[in-house]
Amino acid sequence: MAKKKSDSKEKVNKVTNAKSLAFLEKYINNAAPTGFEKPGQQLWLDYIRPYVDTHIVDTYGTVVGVINPDAEYKVVVEAHADEISWFVHYITNDGFIYLRRNGGSDHQIAPSMRVNIHTDKGIVKGVFGWPAIHVRDAAKEEQPSMKNLFLEVGATSKDEVEKMGIHIGCVCTFEDEFMVMNNRYYLGRALDNRIGGFMIAEVARMLKEKKDKIPFGVYFTNSVQEEIGLRGAEMIAHRIKPDVAIVTDVCHDTQTPMMNKVVNGDLACGKGPVLSYGPAVQNNLLKHIIDSADKNSIRFQRAAVSRSTGTDTDAFAYSNAGVASALISLPLRYMHTTVEMVHIDDVERVIQLIYHSLKSIKNKQDWRYIK
Repeated sequence: MAKKKSDSKEKVNKVTNAKSLAFLEKYINNAAPTGFEKPGQQLWLDYIRPYVDTHIVDTYGTVVGVINPDAEYKVVVEAHADEISWFVHYITNDGFIYLRRNGGSDHQIAPSMRVNIHTDKGIVKGVFGWPAIHVRDAAKEEQPSMKNLFLEVGATSKDEVEKMGIHIGCVCTFEDEFMVMNNRYYLGRALDNRIGGFMIAEVARMLKEKKDKIPFGVYFTNSVQEEIGLRGAEMIAHRIKPDVAIVTDVCHDTQTPMMNKVVNGDLACGKGPVLSYGPAVQNNLLKHIIDSADKNSIRFQRAAVSRSTGTDTDAFAYSNAGVASALISLPLRYMHTTVEMVHIDDVERVIQLIYHSLKSIKNKQDWRYIK
């Protein structure tokens, strides 16, 4: 039996260049916690601005770069901009800080991590303290939880903490830096899903630099507040009222130890983007994307997502009178940690797949099953 193009060994065409990779590093190193995405959104807008005709910024900070804003038919290409973080919740009299989650922050990885506390006076450095191994009772050892995790900022009183500019509601992010590992992986905090914002911006750049003429409106959308319930996508979908939405986010690579393929599927970094099957995914649009992958020899993988995708795809699909929506996912290792990893070749493939899928949409294309 002949192999499908999607299963064959394809040559990965490089789209990114030195300028775009410099932007990626700066963009990932910047903090953009849920509800506080402004600095990252400004970076993203500044990068994409030369490649679009105009832009939209909504009330909560979702940014949209638009090509052909006067066109009646509208296609959204979307990622989300926010990252998980923590809120200052309680400051003790002796200067220790307790937290609440802002999104799906992982309590297991927190002990001994360094953090940036974002205040009106600037960044205050802190650490997640944890009792030394010498003083813990192995038979009764407590696991990290929101009840016992705390921050230390080197203060001796609540008053000293507050004089640093720290107050209830300040947001905290882990401290780390973007890096390239073994010339194979991008690694860092918040690749979920600022790598998506990077990829859709690269699609906009390709369209501009190749001087492609698109007959419909294209809305490159970097949504806020995905990590707490797809809220940014929900809001902007009602504003744009698109006909089509192509969403990109990350999914789990399941090849590392302690991953269960029976539960989470057999997906791998380096084997291409993942195309999902599920009720929110419009099957004719999904077939269009698969055909684009096959015609352009772009390797891809498949996943079943059951009731919902858990991504902004759901927000677009069920908005307005229903929007033909599909999800192109990027396999990622160690989600919601500071060492999230994605394969460089997969990033290039996702950019190419979105580009070719977008280019081959016909103006006012009807995606209905029954006509």
